[in-house]
Amino acid sequence: MTGSESIPRIIATKRDGGVLGTAQIEAFVHGLAHPQGPGAWSDSQAAAMAMAIVLRGMSRDETVALTRAMTHSGEVLRWAASGLHGPILDKHSTGGVGDKVSLMLAPIVAACGGVVPMISGRGLGHTGGTLDKLEALPGYTVDPPRERLLATLHDAGCAIVGASATLAPADRRLYAIRDVTATVESVPLITASILSKKLSAGLQGLVLDVKVGSGAMMATLDAARVLARSLVEVARGAGLPARALITDMNQVLGTTAGNALEVQETLDYLSGAAREPRLHALTLALAGEMLQLGGLAASAEAGAAMATQVLDGGFAAERFARMVAALGGPRDVLRDAQLPIAPVQRPVPALRDGFITGMDVRAIGHAVVALGGGRALPGDVVDPRVGLARMAALGAAMRAGEALAWVHAADESAAARAIAAVQAAVVLDDRPPPAPPLVVETVGG
Repeated sequence: MTGSESIPRIIATKRDGGVLGTAQIEAFVHGLAHPQGPGAWSDSQAAAMAMAIVLRGMSRDETVALTRAMTHSGEVLRWAASGLHGPILDKHSTGGVGDKVSLMLAPIVAACGGVVPMISGRGLGHTGGTLDKLEALPGYTVDPPRERLLATLHDAGCAIVGASATLAPADRRLYAIRDVTATVESVPLITASILSKKLSAGLQGLVLDVKVGSGAMMATLDAARVLARSLVEVARGAGLPARALITDMNQVLGTTAGNALEVQETLDYLSGAAREPRLHALTLALAGEMLQLGGLAASAEAGAAMATQVLDGGFAAERFARMVAALGGPRDVLRDAQLPIAPVQRPVPALRDGFITGMDVRAIGHAVVALGGGRALPGDVVDPRVGLARMAALGAAMRAGEALAWVHAADESAAARAIAAVQAAVVLDDRPPPAPPLVVETVGG
């Protein structure tokens, strides 16, 4: 089924609502991963297939087959002979604004006995990227050679890095095609894209943070449930134990949004200098799930208690510092992070008295991108200095003129535009809103 003459028939099968067999799916993935060889699929053929999947969907078995095929389209990391001790665990978030949890979670789980080879990505659109945040640290290498990655895992127990070109290359090509053909919004394709990269990292357990709300990819609870169930069921079908938390993204997570600012918030969190309550609660919840899934804790609650102990004892901070130093960043990041600072810092005045009752979090994310803190296009250069700090939370009581946030900008004109955007995105009313739940529900627990 890898001959070029079969390609139109495969596309037509899905176009007409048929169920693809494993051999057909493997032919599609082989053609993606080998664009110059026998059975190669052109960009236009791959785009047609992606659109057919968007419109017709895929069954659970088809999605499992697609995930497996994309996982094995390149290298799959094997850790059995590596000398690492502890379960190989990871977490994935579907993305939000101010979501720096990965930076905290990896060293926490490592300090509790897990091994976390966290394959992360860059920001695109209104959401930030974990790799962009870490690259605000001078010298930090997100694409280390295999030997350095292994040495970092031995020393620190965690390594937050990017996917190499050899991991799930079929997904790398398909995602680039989907991004320019309006075929990103497909639960089977999203599921296979996320899980193929995680499976290629040789994991033994995966916790998924599926965001819902105005700053999330999934704006409604029903949509978030569909994605969470797909991720958990397909992961398990592919042999990877997984569970998902559906969590609120109707406000900025933590107090910062922007790369260097979020790294500083991470350092403050790990050191105990400051821990924003919602961010702290989510980090502990995810840590608890990871530790239970990896067999390091009897329950998620016991895992959260373990996480609290390694945080308060400074052990998680030590693991983060070891990871940063091993991957080329500052030698003593806890004392001298060498983070860049924006030259212009201005408050965002509240336009009236009142309580913060709502946020257009997507608009706030786009305001950070407009400052230079994210990408509108994949090749855009990110300014690590810029973003928002001291962001007020939902329910906060404000006086007219009091700062809703502080803008960190490259120049005054950019700051003025960001101030106006944040003011437009924040809703003030006379009565406080009800407190929204942080963890909406658990899937696969």
